[in-house]
This record gives sequence, structure tokens and C-alpha cells, in this order.
Amino acid sequence: MAQDNVVIRFENVSFEYNDQKVILDEANFSVRRNSIVTIIGQNGAGKSTIFKLLLGKLIPTGGKIHLENGATIGIAEQMVPADKIDLTVLDYFKTALPEKEYGIEGDIYKIFKSVNLDVPLDRKVKVLSGGQKARLLLAYALITNPDVLLLDEPTNNLDKEGVNELTIFLMNYEKTCIVISHDSDFLNCFTDGVLNLDVHTHKVEQFVGNYYDVINEIEAKLERDRRQNALLEKSIKDRFLKINKLGGKSIAMSHLARKLRKEIEEDRETAVEIRREDKTIPNFTIPCQEYVGYIAKIKEPIVTELVKGVRLLIKGPNGIGKSTLLRSYLDGKKADINPKIRIGYYSQDFSELDFNQTAYDSILSVNPTALPQEIYEAGARFLLNGDILNTKIESLSEGQKGLLCYARLVMQKPGLLILDEPTNHINFRHIPVITKAIDGFEGPVIFVSHLPEFFEKIKNVREVKLSPL
Repeated sequence: MAQDNVVIRFENVSFEYNDQKVILDEANFSVRRNSIVTIIGQNGAGKSTIFKLLLGKLIPTGGKIHLENGATIGIAEQMVPADKIDLTVLDYFKTALPEKEYGIEGDIYKIFKSVNLDVPLDRKVKVLSGGQKARLLLAYALITNPDVLLLDEPTNNLDKEGVNELTIFLMNYEKTCIVISHDSDFLNCFTDGVLNLDVHTHKVEQFVGNYYDVINEIEAKLERDRRQNALLEKSIKDRFLKINKLGGKSIAMSHLARKLRKEIEEDRETAVEIRREDKTIPNFTIPCQEYVGYIAKIKEPIVTELVKGVRLLIKGPNGIGKSTLLRSYLDGKKADINPKIRIGYYSQDFSELDFNQTAYDSILSVNPTALPQEIYEAGARFLLNGDILNTKIESLSEGQKGLLCYARLVMQKPGLLILDEPTNHINFRHIPVITKAIDGFEGPVIFVSHLPEFFEKIKNVREVKLSPL
């Protein structure tokens, strides 16, 4: 790769948290100017860490990061930062261009047009829909006209039309872009290459080609490695049998046995370390609260009573007010919910979580009588070990926050589930397990989802479509 065409180069870059948790071990890769590269890897492999290293929020513990002279970087994060969520749209963009006093409104409208966003500049960021926020985050990253654009799960909260628009935008994008996403069909439309991070070896493999070709190449290599190791293990087993037969019958046989043992040790050292897949959460159930009497009565957009087994899927385009409707059910404006019913709520922005709490205290808050052992067991079921449970929620990854929400639901034992994009931020490996748990919940469920592979597997769903006024 010609060095004069490289905008980013990682040279033996290592990073570890608190001198203990290794994330990257001598990572080497390059990103060409005007290319679009995808980062893939298991949970905790370092995808977001690479973004933070590029932005200067983290400093490598070893190696060097080379950035083309004068190159600027912009990022479209997964969520609007908590310290900016209460700003107006105009003030939000002023934080991206603090030195520009005049004409920023024109710049904002120009960027809005490129990402197909139309919201008033005096509107508060926090009241925007999930899809509008996704477009807003992209616009925020683009307004500084960066040389390198970083996209962190950009399809979260976007409906099918929004994903198509983003795909076309990236296919026509003329600068460098690095994307983290679990949406394989989306990635395959524009990817020039893939960086594959391994959570077990802490290494980075670089591949050139579209997403599906690279995935097939990785799988083919994995199969070759498995076959090679299987042959090696067979050879080792055969030699062990020989050693057992030789025993200690003579000095010559003892020498031969030692030679075979040495060969076995050498062969084991040369065995290929096969890429291990990310752990998947085990099957779980969300216990349903025992109750007598009515559960809830919905007033809008339809009038209906929620009983056990009812599933309402709220559908409609981005910005139509789906999340707002769910919140109106929670606060009792458009629903009469039995005050004795515990409501299990999953919001797309984790607004139900107190980010200053530890994950442990967050679980305890929904079940104050739970024993410590029960909380640790609930956390472990969702891959949240003791260290993670005792970490403040603000420091968790988005994926860990999502799993924490499910641990809370299990411990809460709700009588009603209200779920706003319940697969957002969730690793694709966990989605079938979560789908099965929600489908098996005995109480009523009201939910919003843009993911067909999720909502099409929930039985007895009644669709409620919202339309513009």
C-alpha cells in the first residue's frame, strides 16, 4: 500500500486499561484516503477503543498512531452525549463550531439537506425521535467537514427508508469513512475493506474487499485452522499411544519416548490459535408479576384493554411520534395503567437508567429485597461480571447498558412491558435469545421496532400504524 495514499496508520499500537485489561496488542493496519472501512469484532474487542484512540480521548500504551498531516476527524456517536441532550438544535451545533459567530444557521440547513433531516433549530434535542437523533448525529459530524468520518452503529433507530438513505449517502461519500455496525446488508453495500478485531488475541486482521467476501474469507480460514489443528491433534494422540507402548523397556526406547514427548510439545506450540466467537447470553425468561384486576387500558391511537398475551407493535416512519406515544403511556396521559402494575421499560436512549449509579445498584433499585448473590447471578447471566456490576453505568458500553436493562427486567418481574427499540445496541448474537424471552413473556407487551427479524418472530402481534396528522 502506497504510504502517500494512507490517511491513518496504526504501528504496533497497544492499549490496556489500568495496566491490567489488554484491549489491543501491537495492532498494525492502514486506512487509505477516500476509502470506507468497516470494523468488526466481538464485544469488548476494542472497536470503540480504536475510535477513542483516533479522537485522542485515549492514549496508546505502546506503538504509534500516524495521521496524515492536517487531517481532521469527526464522529457520529451512537447517542447524543448527556451534557448536550437538553440543548436546542442550534446550540447543539454551536458546540461543534464554537468559533463561528455568524452564518451557522445556513451551514446547518445545508447539512440537514444532505442527511434528509428537517427539524426546527429551536427545538430541544431531547424531544427528537430516535431516527431524527440518528440523522442529527451524522449532521453534527459532517458540519465540520472532516477528512475522516467515524460512524458508530449509525443505523440504530433508523427505519428502512432511513437506512436506504444512509446507504446511498455513503456510496456517494468522497472522503474517508470508518464504520462500526452489526447490520451486514447495510455494510455490504459500500465497504472497501474490513478490520477484524479479536477479543481473545487482541490482534487486528486487515482484509480488502466487500463485507460478505471478507466474512466468507474469515470463515474459510477458520475452517482451515480447525482442520489443521484436528490433524495435529490426531498426530499427537498417535504418538502418545506409541509412548505408552514403548514404556521403559530399554534405554533406547526411553530415549525414543523422550524424543516423541519433545515433538508433541513443539507441535502443540505450533497449533493455530483459532478465533473464538463472542459469548452469547443463555436463554432466559422475564417473570411476570402476579396481579388481580385490570392491567391497562389504552386510549390512543386505538381504544383497547391490555390483557395477558396482547402484543401491540407501534409502527410508522421516523419522526411520527412512536417514542413519544410510549412515554405518554408511561406517564398516564394516553393510557390508564393499574397503579399496582410494575412496568418494565426499555428506552432507546436508556433514559430509565441513572448513569451515576453502579450497574449493581441499578438492578437493586428495581428489586430492593434482592440478595447480593441474586444480583450477581442476574448480572452474570447477561455477561456482566462483578467488576462490570460495580462500575458506574456512564462508563459501560452501549451494549452492556442494553444487557443491564434486560437483567433489570428479569429482577423486576414486571406486569407490563413497554419496549422502545429493544434490540438497539444489542449484539446480533443475543437478539434471538432476547426475542424468545419477550415472545414468552406472559403479560402484555407494547413495543416499537424497525428490525423485522425481531418483530416477525413475536407471536400474536397486532400492528398499530401511526399516520401524520
